[in-house]
Amino acid sequence: MQQYCNSLTSYKRFITREVSVGNLIIGGGHPVKVQTMTTTDTMDTEKTVEQIIRCIEAGAELVRITAPSKKEAENLAKIQAILREKGYDTPLVADIHFTPNAAEIAATIVAKVRVNPGNYVDKKKFEQIEYTDAEYLEEIERIRERFTPLVLLCKEHGTAMRIGTNHGSLSDRIMSRYGDTANGMVESAMEFLRIARSLDYHQIVLSMKSSNPQVMVHAYRLLIQQMQNEFGESYPLHLGVTEAGDGEDGRIKSAIGIGTLLEDGIGDTIRVSLTEDPELEIPVCRDIVKRYNGRSNESHSSIMPIEKLNYNPFEYKKRTTHTVANIGGGNVPIVVADMSRLLDFTPASLNAIGYQYNEATDKWNIADAAADYIFLGNHTLDFEIPGTLKGILHYDKWMEIGDDHKYAPIFDAGIFLNAASKSKVLNFVSIDAYSTNTTISDEQLLQIAKDKTAVFCISSQLVNAMQAVRRMVIRFIDLQITNPVVLVTDSQGLTTDEHLIHFATETGALLLDGMGDGICLGIEAALYPQLSKDFGQVSGRNYVQNNSIEQFLNATSFGILQATRTRISKTEYISCPSCGRTLFELQETTAKIRKVTNHLKGLKIAIMGCIVNGPGEMADADFGYVGSGVGKITLYKGKEVMKRNIDSEVAVDELIQLLKENNAWIDPQ
Repeated sequence: MQQYCNSLTSYKRFITREVSVGNLIIGGGHPVKVQTMTTTDTMDTEKTVEQIIRCIEAGAELVRITAPSKKEAENLAKIQAILREKGYDTPLVADIHFTPNAAEIAATIVAKVRVNPGNYVDKKKFEQIEYTDAEYLEEIERIRERFTPLVLLCKEHGTAMRIGTNHGSLSDRIMSRYGDTANGMVESAMEFLRIARSLDYHQIVLSMKSSNPQVMVHAYRLLIQQMQNEFGESYPLHLGVTEAGDGEDGRIKSAIGIGTLLEDGIGDTIRVSLTEDPELEIPVCRDIVKRYNGRSNESHSSIMPIEKLNYNPFEYKKRTTHTVANIGGGNVPIVVADMSRLLDFTPASLNAIGYQYNEATDKWNIADAAADYIFLGNHTLDFEIPGTLKGILHYDKWMEIGDDHKYAPIFDAGIFLNAASKSKVLNFVSIDAYSTNTTISDEQLLQIAKDKTAVFCISSQLVNAMQAVRRMVIRFIDLQITNPVVLVTDSQGLTTDEHLIHFATETGALLLDGMGDGICLGIEAALYPQLSKDFGQVSGRNYVQNNSIEQFLNATSFGILQATRTRISKTEYISCPSCGRTLFELQETTAKIRKVTNHLKGLKIAIMGCIVNGPGEMADADFGYVGSGVGKITLYKGKEVMKRNIDSEVAVDELIQLLKENNAWIDPQ
């Protein structure tokens, strides 16, 4: 199977063709560039210039501006001129969707034009049409005829172009032949790229965006494979998870999609699409990118080379495992809460991980996002815990307590092999993958795996921890070891965002490839005071509860599982970032909808600012709330219009009514 990157066991940048965008060079191994997009009305020149300056001063290296019609495209000249007068030479990018003539105007003004192949020529009507090969070729020629003038203008003016495919806006023609798939996304972009190459135009960047990180990652991998097979080279890639949302959910989802690819050296420029002010996207981008500063082409001889890849990286399939207690097999991934830093435990200590004790009734209330296990180290609990929860103790402490019902032991691999006593039900076995001071042979792994009560807890101290853990799981598949694997990741970050990005990248990348039957996150004890201080600075985030680090780790664990679609525990919001096309106050509306619907576990609700980010961009949402005019909202079920042009003042109530009519509503408790 053709690989999609230079190495699966070490960090090596995937070298793409160089593309000039104004005074920047993208690709060719140059540092990854960060960018954002304005949210102002493009015709409001003053506000747009002010916002662009804020973004530049936050660190944006490119800034994209919507140009939905000719008048906005023409106004880009005024915006750019004012910026230049003020001493800012950051390249500007025009964002085009339905209007080729706006793209052609913009191409003579700004450094780069972004077109969406799903709606640049095609008009999406959600129709299923059967095309003969001859009819399909006719459609390609129609695209060539309409797209060629833009290519020639870009070539003449030295303007770069991004061919930006979005999962949710594939054309009816692509959908009819390829379906709603990553392959369809790739072919959508390749049709335009082939035309550009035939005209000897190569100043092209490509993107494969989706609100689902799993689809997004597979599409980028497939695109690289297709370009390498067809052209023997690759063009630069702009990475992003579209409609990621806000707060920690938006950061987790973005870090999983973008980070999974950057870990394998893929990506030349990134944007984190948050439903927040655009200048707030840039620090998150920079936190993601800085993980790879100084990690140039690192290699670890301790990590075994891969002779043959034994799983398909272009589609999701969970690794086959057998069931141990409630871990592995057909079970959703477990969450292990690290509470070993606490010295005194009461029933209230478990509030942070989803368990609330009612003393009056002597009963536990268990949240949807309640941890399955708690790592206690050498501590024990002097009160009864719910039957859905179990403690994990160090082996020596477990031997001392002798309670196989309330606790399970965790062993180092060497100790497990020689242990005189083990649990008859569940044993956790810790492995530090490929770290220089620890080695474990195939024979030892197979010996441990003979015990069908063993669950491996895999981590790595290497800088390339994700690659090391991935290589260990690949080794398990080669050896036909089916014991479940819990992914253990510790963070040394200094801020909550750094922790979110680290956890989401290192565990999310593995979960997207079907590797992992559980997750356990931890933070070095020395960093706890700084993290508590950081909590106080971002108290608006919904994971902050009494400055509880345990609650933060638990919420992050479930957030990662939700974003990778491996365990659904809450409502999912597909919320676009505001832009100049937005027809209502997006951040305020998103918060309002979240407040009244966040108890609807498993439901996917899209909140889109305009028709451009409407029924197409909603991709796989169950219901949609879409701006259709100033102060007007259209409600969707899937991609079908249910209520059109509702006043925004009553639209949230109408959304609730729509959910009730479709048996998707339950009253909050």
